[in-house]
Amino acid sequence: MATDPSPARTFALGTFSVGGGVPFPGLVTDEEVLDLRTVSGLRGAPGANPGTRDLLERWDGVLPVLRELAASGGGSGWHRLADLRVHAPVRPRQILQSGANYRTHVIDLAVAHEPEDGRPPERVRAEVAALMDRRAAEDQPYVFVGLPSAVTGPYDDVVIPSWCTKPDWELELAAVIGEPAFRVSPERALEHVAAYTIANDVTARELVFRRDMPEIGTDWLRAKNAPTFTPLGPYLVPAEFVTDPGDLRVTLRLNGEAMQNESTRDMVFDVARLVSHASQTVELRPGDLVLTGSPAGNGMHWGRLLRPGDVMEGTITGLGTQRNTCVAEEA
Repeated sequence: MATDPSPARTFALGTFSVGGGVPFPGLVTDEEVLDLRTVSGLRGAPGANPGTRDLLERWDGVLPVLRELAASGGGSGWHRLADLRVHAPVRPRQILQSGANYRTHVIDLAVAHEPEDGRPPERVRAEVAALMDRRAAEDQPYVFVGLPSAVTGPYDDVVIPSWCTKPDWELELAAVIGEPAFRVSPERALEHVAAYTIANDVTARELVFRRDMPEIGTDWLRAKNAPTFTPLGPYLVPAEFVTDPGDLRVTLRLNGEAMQNESTRDMVFDVARLVSHASQTVELRPGDLVLTGSPAGNGMHWGRLLRPGDVMEGTITGLGTQRNTCVAEEA
């Protein structure tokens, strides 16, 4: 009797360096990393120093090579993961971020922001819950733009600026674009997602709403885009190893205590609808990120915001773990 072929060996893609050397794209399998600059078929143009974004631009041709390399293992060009510095896995051109995309999170935030009209929390919770149900059935995602300059590595420090008084965490699933996407349908959107990774969308809560100009609404530039406010990674996990992005556990621990612990099932709009919606306006290009929003359990909910010395540990099913220490800007 014929047996089913064994499943492909799982692997991920990342950016690494040895000591203070030049960062390089690497294939991660277990506790080893292959320097992909040593693979002739992946080097790109002569004299170029390819990164993961370059590989994503050639994803259809690169992916089969990565599968073969992961299956073979060993040989020259391999490093122990423990000997390497892990950088942000990709440098995106564009970051599209989804706001108000987890039902429970939005409800909790509405209550935490203490409506000035004196409505009791129970009423606010009921009204926002009804609004979320209507949004899912009738409306479109709320997407805004983040800055690549806010990206930092998965184990780097998060610097709290001197002007930031209410820094908060927001762990998120991030979809990484492979094939360019422009005006794609939700039914075809996931075909353009090459991989998934973890992002922490750190937010200065006191700056989210413009109190001097309430008619304008939110100020995402200042609230979310300080340097190091977007820890990313550790790795890009190919989409073929993420069976269902709509059923992943998102967990953030603060100093070892779980603060966020929710499934992506709580999303109002799933990954396909978010990618499709963003692509109706923006041409998504290889390496771009579509952040899918953050679940309930942020600092505003707990009444406990980030402080220097805090350690955030973020995990999403199958995507690894990032760990960032908060430091004051003055330090």
